[in-house]
Amino acid sequence: MKRILLEVFLVAALIGASVFGFMNQKQAAVSKAKITELTAAAEAAEKTVKEKEESLKAAEEEMSALQGEITPLEEKVNQLEAVKAALASGSTLSDLENAYKKEKNLSAERQTGLGALRMLTKGAEDPGALEAFRKALQLSELGDRKNTICAAQLGLVAAGEKIKVMADCLPKSEKAARGDKEEKDGHDKDHSHGKKEDGKGKAKDDGHGAKKDDKHAAPHWDYEGEMGPEKWGKEFPTCAKGKSQSPLDIKGPFVKSRMVVSADYKEGALKMINNGHTIQVNIPPGSKLRVDGIVHELLQFHFHKPSEEKIDGKPMAMVVHFVHKNADGKLAVLGVLLKEGNENPGIKTLWANLPKEENVEYVPEGVNFNPGNLLPREFDFYSYEGSLTTPPCTEGVRFFILKTTVNIAKEQVHAFPFKMNARPVQPLNGRELLSN
Repeated sequence: MKRILLEVFLVAALIGASVFGFMNQKQAAVSKAKITELTAAAEAAEKTVKEKEESLKAAEEEMSALQGEITPLEEKVNQLEAVKAALASGSTLSDLENAYKKEKNLSAERQTGLGALRMLTKGAEDPGALEAFRKALQLSELGDRKNTICAAQLGLVAAGEKIKVMADCLPKSEKAARGDKEEKDGHDKDHSHGKKEDGKGKAKDDGHGAKKDDKHAAPHWDYEGEMGPEKWGKEFPTCAKGKSQSPLDIKGPFVKSRMVVSADYKEGALKMINNGHTIQVNIPPGSKLRVDGIVHELLQFHFHKPSEEKIDGKPMAMVVHFVHKNADGKLAVLGVLLKEGNENPGIKTLWANLPKEENVEYVPEGVNFNPGNLLPREFDFYSYEGSLTTPPCTEGVRFFILKTTVNIAKEQVHAFPFKMNARPVQPLNGRELLSN
């Protein structure tokens, strides 16, 4: 009997031990799961803290950098306030305006300076400042006075005017933003100016893998199509309403001229640019045109095909326009007509170094050029008061068209990278044509 009871007790004990072990094992599994979960949570929290610390460190560095930028800006603001305070009485502005009253026509640079001074003295809402900036834009010629155009456009924007500022005048960040927007807007029309062709009417590759019908911002004007010369007046009123426009068909009767004109051009580094409308050669200081002793600095020369000027109704193969400016901002253009004939050595040098990209000045290493190489020996001329032959068609430009032509080979004419870039001749409107 005792043996049976002992066996029963041992069985019960064994069962109890098994149950206890099972319960402990289950509890251990639950604890292990909780430990794993807590460990993962701790690691995630640690990662989050590390990320927050890195973000805080980056923010502190950015704040430090911004603080470094704020100090110079505060200095500039203080300088501007000092300038405004110095001009607040208006006496400086009054003196300048009285001095300018003696001038019949102010240059674009002086108009811009006057606008800036009026804005500083009388505030951005001053109508006189707006008018000065507008006149500066009307007088400015884009290749020679880009800085003046930018100053006038930005001045108008600062005064609250809603105008489209040229991309070249914008800060880099705004320029990039505009480029992105234009690409997203799908500005994919052909704005290649329609002149570069492969002989089959197709646009040429520019040598860098980009076709001339790639996406470009719309040009201000062109020589054909929707933006041709007959449409220039829509955006540039002087082109349509001006009474002294260029070019002209030069034919008699002539008035005898006693002006003395001479050129003194110097050799310098060759600097060329394809501005989308012509090939332009920018000239370093030193080359001069003298008109009755008054010095006009040569700024640049460029080409038109065929010649914009006609002689007795007939154009030449091409023309070179040498653009000069005197100390008062007056422009004088010397025109040299190019006639098909023998090869021109000067043109050969230029054509051998044509820019591969538009709107990027190209300076070939070790190549110098003297603009005088394109002038004839004789300096007899026709002369008249005209205008820029490109928008904004500003008037008040004195033209001297040399009577003696210069040769250019037929192959050299064809090698010029524009099919046509000549404005049609304009009405004489009673102007005198001079001849020496």
